[in-house]
Amino acid sequence: MGLNLERLRVLHAVASTGSVVGAAAVLHVTTSAVSQQLARLERETGQELSERQGRGLRLTPAGLLLAGHAAELLAHAERVEASLAEHRGVVAGPLRVAAFATAARGLLPQVLRELRARHAGLEVGLAELEPHEALPLLRRGELDVAVVQDWAADPLAVGEGLGRRELLEDRFDVAVPADHWASGRPSVEVGELAGEEWISWSRGQICHDWLLGTFRGLGVEPRVAHTASEHSTQFALVAAGLGIAVVPRLGREAVPDGVRMVAITPVAVRRVFAVWRLATSPRPAIGAALTALDQAAATLQP
Repeated sequence: MGLNLERLRVLHAVASTGSVVGAAAVLHVTTSAVSQQLARLERETGQELSERQGRGLRLTPAGLLLAGHAAELLAHAERVEASLAEHRGVVAGPLRVAAFATAARGLLPQVLRELRARHAGLEVGLAELEPHEALPLLRRGELDVAVVQDWAADPLAVGEGLGRRELLEDRFDVAVPADHWASGRPSVEVGELAGEEWISWSRGQICHDWLLGTFRGLGVEPRVAHTASEHSTQFALVAAGLGIAVVPRLGREAVPDGVRMVAITPVAVRRVFAVWRLATSPRPAIGAALTALDQAAATLQP
């Protein structure tokens, strides 16, 4: 029995996304093309690999078994390709990078400029994605490197098969109106802010989670008056005297008139790190990207 690697890739995509539609989106093909490849794979194996379930389908036990082996075979093929690229020793080809919003703004422009200047044959593309969006794409091979974040009380689990490189620790400050009682102080204790009205990031974003987790740890439910995912909107609301906001330093926009930044004690930080598939580690392009990220991050450390 000869198994076609591309058809195994289709089966793996169906297994990892849970549907033909999801696999088609991942592979950038039509749903009919996915179905045809599955049918051909069934003929090659002589076994039913999928069965109808309502309007969709699910993998049979044989399909799940083969999908598990497909993941191993695809990872092995990727390691072979990476080893060949290492042997060639040229930093070239496509490199797909993702980063969360403030890293995309505050870190990646310097990284991309450096990679372009040093490696003319490298074709780098950047996508702005939050960690929960980037990691599944990275595992499926749609991305090569992801810049993600977490904070110590809520570490991000990256899972097996992925490498992790610490880049920097990024501090949070509190943005207050110019006439706020804390505006002239160099720092403020977290507990002193317990009674404030907050302008928070959207639910699920790290600063929002930090706000809830920190104050609930003090036995206080923070009063979130407004939510906004853009620095400029948060600053405008703060300047209007409608509340205060936690704002990270990385990628921070210019602070407008009417807003003052005050340090928080104990120091509040998020951890920023790069993640990639270990199977691709030998690729010179991966090494070049990690080196450029390290160098750019070093210029931003306090």
